[in-house]
Amino acid sequence: MAQENVVFYNSVDEGDDLDINFQKYWKAIWSRKTLLIKIFCSVLVFFILLTFILPKKYTVTADLYVNKSNSSNMLEVNPYVIDEASSPTLSMGIDKTINNEIELMKSELVLDKVIRENNIRYQKGKKKGEYLIAEDFYRKGKVLKIDNVKNTNVITVKYKNKDPKLAYGIISSLITNYIELHKEINTEKAKSDKKIIESEYLKTKEILNKKVSQASGLPSHMTSIGNLPAISAYSKTASSAMSNLKSQYIAGEKSQIAITEENKKLAELAAKFEWAKLVEQISDSSKVLVLKEPKLLRPFENSSPKLLINIILGCVFGYLTALSTLIYKEVCSKNLTYSMLTNNIIFDGIEKQNLVETKCYSFNPQKVLCLSFVQLPNSLISKLQNTPNVNIAYYDETRDFIDKISAADKVILFSKVGITNADSYKIVREVVKNQQKEIIYDVLI
Repeated sequence: MAQENVVFYNSVDEGDDLDINFQKYWKAIWSRKTLLIKIFCSVLVFFILLTFILPKKYTVTADLYVNKSNSSNMLEVNPYVIDEASSPTLSMGIDKTINNEIELMKSELVLDKVIRENNIRYQKGKKKGEYLIAEDFYRKGKVLKIDNVKNTNVITVKYKNKDPKLAYGIISSLITNYIELHKEINTEKAKSDKKIIESEYLKTKEILNKKVSQASGLPSHMTSIGNLPAISAYSKTASSAMSNLKSQYIAGEKSQIAITEENKKLAELAAKFEWAKLVEQISDSSKVLVLKEPKLLRPFENSSPKLLINIILGCVFGYLTALSTLIYKEVCSKNLTYSMLTNNIIFDGIEKQNLVETKCYSFNPQKVLCLSFVQLPNSLISKLQNTPNVNIAYYDETRDFIDKISAADKVILFSKVGITNADSYKIVREVVKNQQKEIIYDVLI
């Protein structure tokens, strides 16, 4: 069996991908430094000008602390209840309470008053001149933000506007109206709790009075009934009297037990009723604490856009824009660029003629084709012609270079960045790859 020839092909596109020629990329950047600097500075200046062109907006903030219990309830009027802080469901309760409070702030009951107190109206459209509705006010431009600080009972309120006085007025009005509504809800709940307990207290008291008035039979302390038990053994009349006394005694005991139970129930309700009246008295005090008061901002305070932030944004976007431009120019250029070259590059091939000659001779006896896209200097041609394993060819439209690539073992490309046609260079790279040859060096003239 004839032995098959095995060709070991080391593709430039595959083998060189892992190598990074930093000098090549530095050359690519340095060659376009003027363009990149102009783009970077233009973007930076644009962002700086935005600071002075765009109208300033002022953000007024406030922080509210909401108690874990947002209204009075039956548990609060029980002096023996376990404190809610020890409950394992406390974290769930906090989240639910805070969400309720946030929805309360966003409700029409609060926002409608805020809108009217600050004279916020539609500026255009069919509703021009009318007061904004609460839903449009909260969503418009998303300038009003009401958020919960995670895992806390703190609610942060923010409003942004061109007018610092309006921003301050809206936040102040929002807090005032929310706290008033909060108090009102607490007061109504406290009154309702008191009314329920009072009704139950009066009902129990009435039942107790009725049972006392209807009490019958012998009192429980009258336990001595003389010699009636002995007499009843000899007389039917005495026996009947004895039976009647026992019935009255039992009835007295039952009445006393019923009265005692009602009396105990009445005492417990009386204690709860006293607590309910106390809760009602203090229910008009808000359970909302303003941790951070809204502040009327001066022209230089908390305004946006800020010069420093815009400078930072300008630097970031300037860098990204310059980088994008560099990549576009390198990839889409009609002439050869540094990024199109392989990673094995000999820069300044004219000055390093001896190095080029040595590199070519190092592959002897393998045949090396020096394929050039530009006219080579006579001194370099002379050195290459004196190298026995080197053949020189020029790229042309006749495609004779393809046969010369086929006859060679290795290929060295001679080109000039910015001058050599990019499409011609890519065609040669593709031919070399299809011929399963290797481009050992890119020499720049």
